[in-house]
Amino acid sequence: MVYTRKDVSTFTRSERRRFVNALLEVKRRGEYDEFVRTHIEYYVSDGERRLRTAHMAPSFLPWHRRFLLDLEAALRRVDESVTVPYWDWTRTRTPTAVPWTEDLLGGTGRRSDRQVMTGPFAYRNGKWTIKVGITKTEFLTRDLGRSRDPIALPTADDVQRALDDPVYDTAPWDSTSVKGFRNKLEGWGRGRGAVSWHTHNRVHRWVGGHMVGGASVNDPVFWMHHAFVDLLWSRWQRRHRGARYLPAKPLARGDAQRGRVVARQEKLPPWDVTPGELEDHSRIYRYA
Repeated sequence: MVYTRKDVSTFTRSERRRFVNALLEVKRRGEYDEFVRTHIEYYVSDGERRLRTAHMAPSFLPWHRRFLLDLEAALRRVDESVTVPYWDWTRTRTPTAVPWTEDLLGGTGRRSDRQVMTGPFAYRNGKWTIKVGITKTEFLTRDLGRSRDPIALPTADDVQRALDDPVYDTAPWDSTSVKGFRNKLEGWGRGRGAVSWHTHNRVHRWVGGHMVGGASVNDPVFWMHHAFVDLLWSRWQRRHRGARYLPAKPLARGDAQRGRVVARQEKLPPWDVTPGELEDHSRIYRYA
């Protein structure tokens, strides 16, 4: 049965409540922290001379598609009506708009330590303690919009520039790839600081706190953000019919990226699935 992922701004009060309750239950069961561990483990930069699957690589999109499906399956074991909503950050762009409401994700962190004090994921409620992370902080942190050095969320024009590229990815298949849809959407750029953060990456920086770095899964907005990124991949596929995941085959001997990126029909760790098998989601879910 194909299910539907909706724009979170269209959620009813009941849908918000059921989504939040399912997340809290997955956390209570201990399953949620395993997702955090997995993301930290597979957050490998292209400065490390080993296999990259989750980031700075062609498999950025299929890896997170499968990651989302695993979380969604966990939520649906709690409540079969629940699916992961997407946050269209080109349309809902302020720190007080959905999803930053009291009944959904809560708002930004307080000035002193960026601790989230509102909403169901506030530490003081006792249901969302950070147990797996890069630091020992037990409370969820955010800094929506970067109060001390403000940045804006990506725009529809930023997304359009990525969607217009007809090629999925290109050599050198990492954060320095100038051409190709994948890196234009993932958002690694030249320079330092805000000028180098684009699209997907800029959203992580705009949210701030735990959303910056490998432990970003600790903030539930991670899933809404990546559901929208996944939707954008779907739109790119519809726009460029016949365009496929690249590289199609393992890279040649002598290529600096051989053994460091996954080709279309190679297994995508940590799962027994290939990027090619994850290109079509139409038999599992659709987007409203």
